[in-house]
Amino acid sequence: MARENGRANDQIRPVKITRGYMKYAEGSCLIELGETRVVCTASVEDKVPPFLKGSGTGWVTAEYGMLPRSCRTRNARELIKGPGGRTMEIQRLVGRALRSVIDLKAIGERTIWMDCDVIQADGGTRTASVTGAYVALVEAVEWLKKENLIKTNAITDQLAAISVGIVSGEEMLDLDYSEDSTASVDMNLAMTGSGRIVEIQGTAEGQPFSRQKMNKLIDLAEKGIRELFAIQKEALAGIL
Repeated sequence: MARENGRANDQIRPVKITRGYMKYAEGSCLIELGETRVVCTASVEDKVPPFLKGSGTGWVTAEYGMLPRSCRTRNARELIKGPGGRTMEIQRLVGRALRSVIDLKAIGERTIWMDCDVIQADGGTRTASVTGAYVALVEAVEWLKKENLIKTNAITDQLAAISVGIVSGEEMLDLDYSEDSTASVDMNLAMTGSGRIVEIQGTAEGQPFSRQKMNKLIDLAEKGIRELFAIQKEALAGIL
């Protein structure tokens, strides 16, 4: 099956990470994954949720949103009715993933708020959010160090995420919207630099898939994530 722009099945879309994208945030970047674009910011707050007060431990949490015309048709803002189920799921994914690669005690009783705002969507917004948010988080931790608010680097590992799936019977890496919307299997995977899996979200949209197929998809995802790690390192040159 021929892919858009002539990509091979095991090839990710062009990726660009622009650091320091937002003037006032302690950490920020714009991540471009093909036609998908997400602004990721990290904001440091000198307090923690009530359940952590007095513990000496910090917290990292995330919010995710899509601009009304980030998609082909207008999405209503979630200001009044609150975030929907998909939004909540993605927010929790981003937060969980980032907390797996930071020493929360090292940042003290502070919260780092991660905001992932999709300004253009063409598939893979949640995985782009994880990958970009990691860069913003590293910047925020570096800011804490430069301000002498913490003494050690609280980042414990690298983190990125990518989508894979089965489209027209073929395993494919980094699905765009046209592929994702027709995939018989859709999977998202987040992994650390040490090769440990943080999260797998995989669903058969039609027929169930075999364990062998799942293993192939995980291997394909790891290949793409390793490429994302290299792009992150280039963007974070001088920090990582």
